[in-house]
Amino acid sequence: MECVTARNFAAMTVSFGSSLRLRRKKFVRKRASFSGYGYWYRSGNLRVEARAGSESCVAVDENFADEEDYIKAGGSELVFVQMQQNKSMEKQSKLADKLKPISIGDDILDLVVIGCGPAGLSLAAESAKLGLKVGLIGPDLPFTNNYGVWEDEFKGLGLEGCIEHVWQDTIVYLDDKDPILIGRAYGRVSRHLLHEELLRRCVESGVSYLSSRVERIVEASNGSNVACEDDITVPCRLATVASGAASGKLLEYEVGGPKVSVQTAYGVEVEVENIPYDPNLMVFMDYRDYLEQNVPSLEAHYPTFLYVMPMSPTRVFFEEWSYIPVGGSLPNTGQKNLAFGAAASMVHPATGYSVVRSLSEAPKYASVIASILKGGHSWDILTRERSNKNLSTKAWDTLWPQERKRQRAFFLFGLALILELDIEGIRTFFRTFFRLPDCFLTPMFLMENSGRKSSALADWD
Repeated sequence: MECVTARNFAAMTVSFGSSLRLRRKKFVRKRASFSGYGYWYRSGNLRVEARAGSESCVAVDENFADEEDYIKAGGSELVFVQMQQNKSMEKQSKLADKLKPISIGDDILDLVVIGCGPAGLSLAAESAKLGLKVGLIGPDLPFTNNYGVWEDEFKGLGLEGCIEHVWQDTIVYLDDKDPILIGRAYGRVSRHLLHEELLRRCVESGVSYLSSRVERIVEASNGSNVACEDDITVPCRLATVASGAASGKLLEYEVGGPKVSVQTAYGVEVEVENIPYDPNLMVFMDYRDYLEQNVPSLEAHYPTFLYVMPMSPTRVFFEEWSYIPVGGSLPNTGQKNLAFGAAASMVHPATGYSVVRSLSEAPKYASVIASILKGGHSWDILTRERSNKNLSTKAWDTLWPQERKRQRAFFLFGLALILELDIEGIRTFFRTFFRLPDCFLTPMFLMENSGRKSSALADWD
C-alpha cells in the first residue's frame, strides 16, 4: 500500500485544492519510508496500516493484489479515480447495446480480452478481424479521460476523424524568458468519437461481450477459464489482460523492479472574457510561477506545470483531474496469460502517455496472437514442454523486445532524475533539452511509438 510521511500526505491532500487555481500537473513518488508513528486510512472495505518504525504499509483488501497494485489503482486518491471513471457520458453507446453477448457454455473462445478501454477495444477488434473468436469482458464504462496526441501520429492510425480540435504548433514556457516552439501540430481527441469508432470496429469484426468484472484466470488443459462475477466462467484458449495498470490480481509482475510514481492533475474547461494564451498554440508545458504572494508553496518541493488547450479566444481547457501510474515493474514475460496497454506497463514512464502506442501496436500484437492460436498448438502440450520456449513468449517479445526494455530503463532513469529536481533544476534541464537537434527531439522525445534506438531521455506520444 502507498505509504506517506506526514509531509507527503499533506502534499497530496493540498494538491487537489491548490490545483483549483488551474495549476498544474505534477509527479509524486508514491512510496516513501514511514516511521515514528502509526497511520491508517479506511475507504469502504479497504484498510491501510503503517506502524512505528516500518518501511511500508500493509493492505488488506480483496480488490488489490498488493501494495503496488493499490497505488496503481489510485492510492490515497482512489475516490477521485472512481469519480472520474463514473462520469456520465451520454453520447457514448453502451457496449452491451451494440455487441452480441458471449454465449456461456458454448464452444470455447479463441481469445478473451479483459478490459474495455482503448487498448482492449482495439486489440479485440484487430484479433477478431483475423478470424479469431474473440470475447471482450469488463464493466460497461465510457471513455472519460481527455486524450491529447500529435496530429500526424493519429492520422497515421486512420483516426484523424476522432480529433475534435487541432493546434498547428505547441509551445513550452519554462520561465519568463523566451518560450520554446516545438514546431508540431497537436490535437485533442474526442473521447466520444474514439469510443464509437473502436466500438464500430468491434461490431464489424464480430467481437462478443460480457459486462462483468473478472475475478481470476484459472489455467486449464485446453487453455484458460476466465472466472467472472456471479459464478460465470468463460473458457478460452488464451486470455489477454487489458484492464489498466492495477491488474496484479490477474497477472504476475517482475519482483524487485522500479517503484511506481504517479502523475496527477486537476483542471476544468471554462468560458472567460479573454485568455492570456494564443488560441493557435497548444501549451505543452508552462512552468512559470504566477504567485506573487510570499506564502509557502508546494511547488518549492514538487515542481508542477500547466497544460493548456485554448479552444477559442474565450474558452480554454486546463488539464482535468487525472491519476496516471508511471514506472513500476514489467510483467513477467514467462507467464502464459498475456497483457496489453497499461496492464502490460506500456504507459510511458516519463510522460504518462500510452494511447497511441496501444492503438498502433494492436494490429501487430493481434497478428502474433493469431499465429500462435492458428499454429495447431494445444495449450496442454505447451504447459508440459518446459524445455521448449513458451509460445506466449513470442507475443511478449513483440511488446517487450530487449531493445525496448533498455529504452524503458533509460526513461526510468530520466523519471528518477526529474523527481529529484526542484523548479530551477527542472527549468535548466528542459531549457538544455530543447536545444538538442531536431534529429534527437522528433524521433526520440516527441514520438512515443518510434521504435528506434534511444539516445534521448524521453519519448512523447
